Parts: sequence; C-alpha cells; structure tokens
Amino acid sequence: MKKQKYLLQEWLSKQRTSRLAHGAQNLGALALGWLRHVVRFLHQLPAASTIRFPRLIVVRTHRRAQRNHGVTTAQWHVRRVQPLVFLWLMLFFVAGLTVLVTGLFIQQGSHPKGSEQLRQEVVSDPNKQMQQTAVDKLTKPQQLSQQASSLGITKANQLIVPVYLSKEKKVDRVPLEEYVLGVLAAEMPTDFELEALKAQALAARTYIVRRYKDQDFSGVPSKEAWVTDTVTHQAYLTPEQMKKQWGPKVYEAKLTKLTKAVNETAGLIITYGGKPINAVFFSVGNGYTENAEDYWSVAEPYLRSVSSPWDKLAPNFKETITLTPKSIVQKLGLNRNVSAADVVAGMKVGELTAGQRIKQVRIGGIWFTGRDVREKLGLRSSYFTWKVKGSSIEITTYGNGHGVGMSQWGANGMAAQGKTAEEIVAYYYQGIKIESDVPYLHANMN
Repeated sequence: MKKQKYLLQEWLSKQRTSRLAHGAQNLGALALGWLRHVVRFLHQLPAASTIRFPRLIVVRTHRRAQRNHGVTTAQWHVRRVQPLVFLWLMLFFVAGLTVLVTGLFIQQGSHPKGSEQLRQEVVSDPNKQMQQTAVDKLTKPQQLSQQASSLGITKANQLIVPVYLSKEKKVDRVPLEEYVLGVLAAEMPTDFELEALKAQALAARTYIVRRYKDQDFSGVPSKEAWVTDTVTHQAYLTPEQMKKQWGPKVYEAKLTKLTKAVNETAGLIITYGGKPINAVFFSVGNGYTENAEDYWSVAEPYLRSVSSPWDKLAPNFKETITLTPKSIVQKLGLNRNVSAADVVAGMKVGELTAGQRIKQVRIGGIWFTGRDVREKLGLRSSYFTWKVKGSSIEITTYGNGHGVGMSQWGANGMAAQGKTAEEIVAYYYQGIKIESDVPYLHANMN
C-alpha cells in the first residue's frame, strides 16, 4: 500500500511539474521575443543616431564596423542614463533572462508520463498489481458518475459501484447513491417510516464504503464487481426489478419515498474510531440484539446487546415449523437410530447469550451452539423452543436474523415514536459518529 501511495504521489508531482514547465516556458518565450525586437530595432538604427525618452533618458548610439579576424561586429554606446531608470531596465532584463533559463531547464529535465504510459509500466512488473489497480481507479473516468440521475438522486460526482447481478450473470455499474437506493428497495419494506429508511440508507452506504476503503471484494464471482445483489453482501434491486416487483401503479410513489431517504442522507456514513463500522443489520429480533462475539466470536465495541422491545410488534416475530426426527438427525449429524422422543428428551439448553438467545444446547448427547443449530436446521433465529407433536418435532423461533446490529423492525418502531435516523443508528450502534464519506472514498487515491 505504501508503494501504491508513493507511485500515485510521484505521478501527481510530475503532472504539477509539467504545468510549471509549460508556464515557465511561455514566460521565457515572451522575454526572448522582447529581446529579439530590441536587438532588431538597434540593428536598424543609422550611425550616430539619437533616441530620446521624454524626461527620462537620452541615449546616443554609435554603430561602428570592426574587423576582428574577419568577423563584423556592432557596438552601441549608451550615455547619460538616469540611475533610477537604468536600475529598472536592468531588473527587467535580469528577470526576463531568469524566466527564460528556468523554463528551458525545467522543460529539459521533466518529461511527464501520461496515465496510459504509467499504467503500462506498472503492468510490466507482475509484483505491482496493487499499484495497477490504484492507477486504474485514479485515471479511469468512469469511476465518477457525471450524468444526472434518472431516479431523482441529487448528489453529483458519485463513485461508480460495480454490482454483480446473479440471475443475469452480468455486472451492472451504478452510482453509489443509486446503489444505496437499490439496497433499500431490496432490504427494507417501502412502507416503513421515512426515518427508518434513512437509518437503513446510512447502514447500506457505510457497508459499501467500508468495503471499498478496505479493498475487500471477496465473495464475488466476477473480478470486475465489488459486491453481488444477494444477501451474501447486500440484497439489491435494479429499477427494472423494482418496477416488476411493485407494479407500475405504485412504482413512482415507492421510488419517490426511497429517493427522499437517500437524498436526505447522501454522502453520510457511520464511523467508530475514525473508521467505517461493520454496519450489520437484521430483520427482527427476539426483544434484544446480540453482542457480536456471541454470534461471530469477534467482539466489536459498537455492536453490543441492547433491548429492542419494538421487535415484538412485527408480524413475523414468531414462527413455528415442523421437522421429522430423521431430518434433524441427518442435518445435525447424529446417530440415525434416534427416535423423536429420544431427540427431545436429550435436548437441553446449557447457556443463554446477553441477547437472550441460545448459546449452547445439547441434542442427542452432543453440544451445539445456537448458531450451529439455527444454520443447520434452517431456523430463522437462534432463540427457539421445541416440543414433540405426534411423530414430529415442532420448533418455534422468535425473531428473524442473526440479531447483531440494527433491527429493521426495531428501527421502524423507534421512528414511529418520533426518533430520527441519527438517534436510531446511535442506539443500535453504540458510541458511533455520523460523518462524510469523502475522506474514506478518497483514501485509496492519496
């Protein structure tokens, strides 16, 4: 990364030197032209002629031809020069001569390379792929959107985000704020409160800015894209997909609402300690959010468990599914000769997390984490209960999602009570700040 920054600084320095050289050369050319006119004028004077400058100076010139080894020369003798006028003439002459010499020297010593030549030099060395990426990002004009948005986005000069569309198997390049709008359309119900949508926009923008700043483009099948349109990164809808999913009758109204949420938060992200946060979110909790380390084993000071009572108002807060003992045994990798009664009899919760989810549970004599059970059985939450019903097992889950970060339904509940987007994100992400994304977008170009 240091080599990359040095290379870009050198390129920018040479561009500035080039402009200085051209400027000095132009000034030098003017001075040289002036001197040539003076010399031509003096050569045209007749012998013993006098030039008069009113009130300033009287100059008497004598033009005499001499033979010095066959070379004819001319001499001019200046008499009676006023001291102040002579000083100004000398200063002007010296300044012009200095500019001329400086311009010629700089022009000879600096040959700035174009961006394409610099790119070719970087590519010639296989050990400089990071430098090539940075130079391409700096010199490719398509990295910033110069066109007006057709979706009503007001922010100009946006970074272009390459998104891999999984169904079409192609890369869609969209301005950053239009990408945020597409994430809003896919990740949060459009009938949510405006402040909840704005909080979601802050989280979505923070996610992509953090990914770009860290140059983390993992999990994408195409090298040309930074993210996919799936929940592997952030779900995303194109305008065509929005229109097809919502229908033409409500498309404009829904789009207008989402555009308002994006425009009112444009260029803002969530940071902690001077860095964009890992702005994770989920649909609905069990009444609490999780500490990051209780789900991912990596602690984050801003991802702490908080109460989220608004979750219980969500229509999908509770769900019950029915599984056969055979499917549970297969998915958990247990002994296949276990009945439903035996599976239930051996199920025991060992410990809960700070977010009141299952941290450890024993099933069929083996201890699992709540996350393991949730993922292997395809449950909506790691907070669940169970009971036997006939020859099957009913499992009831509370909440939907991993439970870390911002609850979307919790955000909507807070917004309905009059909380702003800033207050919502500050509640679910502890100790954060809301800052401009500009320093982080330009971090890779300095």
